[in-house]
Amino acid sequence: MKKENTVIVALAVLAALVAAAWLVLVAPSYTGNEVNMTRGVTQQSADHFDLHMIVLWVCVVIGIGVFTVMFTSIVLHRKSRGFEAAKFSHSTKAEIIWTVIPVLILVAMAVPATMALVRMEDSSDADMTIKITGFQWRWKYEYLDEGISFISALDPDSNAARRLDSGIAAEAVDNYLLDVDKPLVLPVGRKIEFLITADDVIHSWWVPAFGWKRDAIPGFVNQAWTKIEEPGIYRGQCAELCGKDHGFMPIVVHAVPEEEYAAWVSTQLAGNERQQQDSQRLWTRAELMQHGQEVYERVCATCHQADGKGLPPAFPALAGSRVATGPIGAQIDVVMNGRPGTAMTAWRSVLTDADIAATLTYTRNAFGNNMGDVVQPITIAGLNNQVEQQGTAP
Repeated sequence: MKKENTVIVALAVLAALVAAAWLVLVAPSYTGNEVNMTRGVTQQSADHFDLHMIVLWVCVVIGIGVFTVMFTSIVLHRKSRGFEAAKFSHSTKAEIIWTVIPVLILVAMAVPATMALVRMEDSSDADMTIKITGFQWRWKYEYLDEGISFISALDPDSNAARRLDSGIAAEAVDNYLLDVDKPLVLPVGRKIEFLITADDVIHSWWVPAFGWKRDAIPGFVNQAWTKIEEPGIYRGQCAELCGKDHGFMPIVVHAVPEEEYAAWVSTQLAGNERQQQDSQRLWTRAELMQHGQEVYERVCATCHQADGKGLPPAFPALAGSRVATGPIGAQIDVVMNGRPGTAMTAWRSVLTDADIAATLTYTRNAFGNNMGDVVQPITIAGLNNQVEQQGTAP
């Protein structure tokens, strides 16, 4: 009988060890069936993974010890074998042991956790800095060292498929709701500092492969950093409930080798020069209408809808509205400076002069408005220069 009991206990311990080994070592290798954390592509995500594994193994060891003692007590000291429970009310030695041992375990786990936290918050000696601003429901990226900035919004295919009346099936769109029109391009091997804020409500910038997320809070700047080790495409989303279209605010990062990043920077700088030229030349009405429709569908249709009918009362219609059919100066003021207390963003510092002029021209001549007005980029550029000189809105 004694030998049989020993075999039962040994089998129980062996089963616990096999289960622990499968959980930690085998399960993550099954594609599509991961039950463990992923390591990610940055040192921070690797630190978090290693910390997770340390804590997991501590829990596994504690679990095996506890269940071994429990099953041993159940099997070998059961009442049917004549054992009786000990009767005692206090043991100073036992209380010291079960207090000191957990404290030592927690201190041992706190050391790597603190080191990981300190490294996570240290954004000093960065090779480049990017400012990220959250809007409903898009991101603005500014490369402070390169003089590059752009808006990243939901990919047009996903934006169309999410509308029930579009006739486009979500299954037909690659990376549905997880793709953007303009991704954030970053070089691998560089330490990159992020300055994260918001222009309207609280957002949260989160790319799981980087191993962290940061809240984007209006009037406050959060800092973070990363150093991507592997080229690739990494996707994320806003991790804060920022409004009714919260699920349509993805993040896409293209991590590329240094040479490819340098070529991309050159292309963007050349685009900046074209934007400056566009803001000074006279556009035809057809050019403004075509470009305005593109900008409207990419930026404005999320709120005001593709047909201009909006979603009142939160997002007013533009078709037949008093703004789009009223004095043109009033509409220019609304588009450039926004409306406090509403979801209408001040687009002056977000869109280019040509974007704003074309969108104004389009909205005043589309959706049945037919006002016949034409707004030139040079007009918007002049108003922006006035703001810079006077420090006040026009």
